[in-house]
Amino acid sequence: MPEAVIVSALRTPIGTARRGTLRDTNAFDLAHHVVAAAAAHTGGHPIDDVILGEGRYGGGVLARHAAVTAGLDTVPGLAHNRHCAAGMAAVQSAAASIRAGMDEVIIAGGVNSDSTAPKSRFRTGEDEWADPWVSPSHPDRPDAPNLDMSITVGWNTAVKYGLTREEMDAWALRSHRNAITAIDEGRFDAEIVPIDTPHGRFTTDEHPRRATSAEKLASLKPLHPEIEGFSITAGNASGANDAAVALVIAGDSVGLPALATIRSWASAGIDPALTGLAPIAAIRKTLARAGVSIGEIDLFEINEAFTSVPVAMIKEFGLDPDRVNVNGSGCSLGHPVAATGARMIVTMVHELRRRGGGLGITALCAGGGMGSATLIEVPAR
Repeated sequence: MPEAVIVSALRTPIGTARRGTLRDTNAFDLAHHVVAAAAAHTGGHPIDDVILGEGRYGGGVLARHAAVTAGLDTVPGLAHNRHCAAGMAAVQSAAASIRAGMDEVIIAGGVNSDSTAPKSRFRTGEDEWADPWVSPSHPDRPDAPNLDMSITVGWNTAVKYGLTREEMDAWALRSHRNAITAIDEGRFDAEIVPIDTPHGRFTTDEHPRRATSAEKLASLKPLHPEIEGFSITAGNASGANDAAVALVIAGDSVGLPALATIRSWASAGIDPALTGLAPIAAIRKTLARAGVSIGEIDLFEINEAFTSVPVAMIKEFGLDPDRVNVNGSGCSLGHPVAATGARMIVTMVHELRRRGGGLGITALCAGGGMGSATLIEVPAR
């Protein structure tokens, strides 16, 4: 069975939705930019497919659109949607096809443009419409409102693990500081493909906040003050963001230089009220499938949809916090939903290479009670 290797791992800088540098750059242009950049790393080898995670962007196939605009007319496209894990699912599907021997080279990733996403309508009766309308990820329940992740992910996770507001705010501050350090040290330079926008050339993630502090985070009001003790705020939650990501995934026999190997992956489901805990099962399944213990993992990135999630995972697995989210994550870098899972893999590849190799787990929860995880290995060098 061929191994699935990562040949290149690229992304745009991450923009702040609706008021950032990518606010007038749509998902089609974002996808084109990273797919064209990824195609340049295939060594002229035929590309079998383009798979992109997408969500809430009209129901088309952004991957095929990007293939055509990048001059890859003979390459089909596939739209993947697993909510927050859509970009990760795209990479996993590419790896699966390559390991099955069906394909040899695939461009996979995700694209998200909150700034330019279209609005939907839904007919609820004769001449009656819900407008705007958002497709629910699960049936609505009082303990699991399908459009309020601050409860199903942030708050319910905090309650389950007894997390305090101070713990979550401290992790948020750490996240911003780690991201700023990574930017200043140039850790993201190898993965970022700058993009020209109507507002100038965009080269650097703009969501991390240099000026934030423990005092500023503590001053923010809870998102649901009517719920006693509610500890989730805009400060310990992820942002709304725009970005695109593309990786070249190939069989090891193709002969393209490899950055990393995709060792294993898994997705899992859980009661939607406990969505923030879904990465637990996904991580366990991923490790079991690779025959690897959690103590062998060198680095983790656990998406900060809300900071309660990585803090809970640290407590659940007894992780060393210094090995978790070393370059920041969703709270600081941002959470461009359909691209985040792929972005995490990109950053993990480059960080492990910077450290000389090792094993890395990326994991995140996804709307509706889902979670996903991927294990990669960067060879020692």
